[in-house]
Amino acid sequence: MVVLNKIYTRTGDQGDTALGNGQRVAKDNARVDAYGTVDEVNATVGLARLHANGEMDTALARIQNDLFDLGADFCRPDMAKDEDAEYAPLRILDAQVDRLETEIDVMNANLQPLRSFVLPGGSALAANLHLCRTVSRRAERLAVTLAGQEDINTSAIKYLNRLSDWFFVASRAANENGAKDVLWVPGKNQ
Repeated sequence: MVVLNKIYTRTGDQGDTALGNGQRVAKDNARVDAYGTVDEVNATVGLARLHANGEMDTALARIQNDLFDLGADFCRPDMAKDEDAEYAPLRILDAQVDRLETEIDVMNANLQPLRSFVLPGGSALAANLHLCRTVSRRAERLAVTLAGQEDINTSAIKYLNRLSDWFFVASRAANENGAKDVLWVPGKNQ
């Protein structure tokens, strides 16, 4: 259970922060960069939800919860010591990746194949989902950087990879199943 009685602690005033295992690291540490960017993805999902309803809003709410799971996963180093931890650290599971794939397949079944790249836009929801997509791609790049330095949960990287795909397909669904997609026209303004 998380209890936050006091928001400011002054413990990070010198540019460091505590990880989930209590270890202190610089705030620009690759691990902090990865979970901080996952937090940014979550904020963009919150913006997208302002324009969503029904099943889309429900799916985005699930993703927001998953993103907190992912942040907790990245916040806790030393996967090899998981069994020695006081409590089982939260890790992203392949089942969460599988759920994204299933949802992508369901949404994609209603879409016409693309003949061009899609520009971010169309509806307000689609534009916000494209923002979610690009920030999740950045989170994925930072997770890959982290994985080059430390052992991390490989399911976490898979999740971020599928998540950006999910946002892309969802943006097309939000544009009347692609009918309102704004397509790139190469060289149009030359």
